[in-house]
Amino acid sequence: MRTICAVLVALLVTLTTALLSPAQAAETGLLRLAHLSPDTPAVDVYVDSVADPGNGTALLTVPGVNYGTISDYQAVPPGVYAISMREAGAAPDSPPALSTTVEIAAGSARTVAGVGPAADLGLEVLQDDLTPPAGGQARVRVVAAAATAPNLDAVAGDASLATDLAFARTGEYAALPAGTDRLTLTAQGTSTEVPIEVAAGSVYSLFVLDRPGGGLTVRTVLDAAGAGAVPVGGVEAGAGGAAGGSSPSGLPVAAALGAGLVGLVAVGVGRRSTAGRHSPSA
Repeated sequence: MRTICAVLVALLVTLTTALLSPAQAAETGLLRLAHLSPDTPAVDVYVDSVADPGNGTALLTVPGVNYGTISDYQAVPPGVYAISMREAGAAPDSPPALSTTVEIAAGSARTVAGVGPAADLGLEVLQDDLTPPAGGQARVRVVAAAATAPNLDAVAGDASLATDLAFARTGEYAALPAGTDRLTLTAQGTSTEVPIEVAAGSVYSLFVLDRPGGGLTVRTVLDAAGAGAVPVGGVEAGAGGAAGGSSPSGLPVAAALGAGLVGLVAVGVGRRSTAGRHSPSA
């Protein structure tokens, strides 16, 4: 019995290790959603697989998304996805106000954002580059999402991150020394200094937004940290059950499953041992 249990434990450990392998992450792509249109009301966002639409049920849904919302990355299988935006609370089968498609390759990352003024609203697919920066540096880019800044300059320390960047456009990635803590934004002749915080080895998107009451603000979003680690979170899954929920990679589930099964085996061993000790009096 002890030999059998030892073999089972070894198999479970092997299974759990395989499920937790970094290779699994390389087999998926990353998708993120954003609402960057200042005068557009809240929307419901739907993500459907073009190849497998799930009988009309969205693969992923993000309800009630307001201006300035940037979701965490969601791990999805490689493929082509349809992204649709509907007015918040609209029926899921109603015609979308906007839609586009995005191709997600294994190992790639994309942000799909509603951008521009409501009268000319569009869905933009941003090509995200999560390549780690050189030692002691961070990599950042500016995303211009403030209607009050039709053209934007952005400077951090001695580095120019954006020059005359148009509203609803995205700047190129640039390197910043780790610890840079101030960003100067200039639009229409007025400069605003806002705090930022960047760490060595990390990649950031700096979303420049209209601040309630006037002026500009920045939302610093961590795209990748240290050693290429990517913040991944769940979004609401459709009833089709194809989404990963709060554990899109399945890794915590695998770890819990392995630990639970090992625990069951241990309980079995304990019961056998107890029975053996009491057998003479039976």
